Amino acid sequence: MFVTINGNELAVEVFGDEGAPVLIAHHGAPGLGSRAEPRATFAPFADTFRVVVFDARGSGESGGNPPFTHEQWAADVDGLREWIGAEQIVMAGGSYGGFIAMEYAIRHPRRVKALVLRDTSPDHDNEEAARRNALNSTRVTVDVEKLDRINNGLVRDNDDLRDCWREILPLYDHVYDPAKVEEKVAATPYRYETHNFAFAVNQPGYDIKAQLPDIICPTLVTVGRDDWITPVESSEKIVSLIPDAELVVFEKSGHSPQIEEAVRWRTVVRDFLRDVGADQR
Repeated sequence: MFVTINGNELAVEVFGDEGAPVLIAHHGAPGLGSRAEPRATFAPFADTFRVVVFDARGSGESGGNPPFTHEQWAADVDGLREWIGAEQIVMAGGSYGGFIAMEYAIRHPRRVKALVLRDTSPDHDNEEAARRNALNSTRVTVDVEKLDRINNGLVRDNDDLRDCWREILPLYDHVYDPAKVEEKVAATPYRYETHNFAFAVNQPGYDIKAQLPDIICPTLVTVGRDDWITPVESSEKIVSLIPDAELVVFEKSGHSPQIEEAVRWRTVVRDFLRDVGADQR
């Protein structure tokens, strides 16, 4: 369905019973990501939660009315919370979606009863490590020009974004499968203007470390041991700053433990949400 939130149409899917506690999940990779990943990840939680997944403003099938700022994306989450009729939510986000999940919890602390983060970072310091990891990779030789274009938000059009995305996708998984890379390239919706704004405008000044102690809800941080782009150190930094946070590292995963170790990841998340009472109506 399409829902107008803050003057922009969002493509939204809802799973689970009315009256169940609400979980809103934010996808990563603005301009590349979509609700497909959080749908696959969190739809199984619909036996306990009312799960809301959506294409963020400027991504997937959603409208592309600017601005594509963290402030606007967080405001859209709050608009969805109001639309679904929840006083409080479980907020979840992976990768760049983790940036928005944390910013939402900072801006609306009383609205979040639990926070689930996956392979994300509290600042842009991970960029240096990511570039080093890419150039030192032994599985592929990365085209430096394409790496820098996609990381710096300088891609020329959707075709260029596709080519640059294909270049770095082999770095993401614990086990490299070229066929899966091509599947992901074909399945990705490309919105290069959104991507460029996120990485050329938002990312250089991104640093929320000073605000993380203001997050008052229980927080679970998960990360793959072999994550090349938001390494374990980034998650450790988050956990050191959020007062009620715990870290779980997945030893056989890259950037996507919710896929590569799906059964264990879901068990860890379910146990956390149960233990903090976030699954209670």
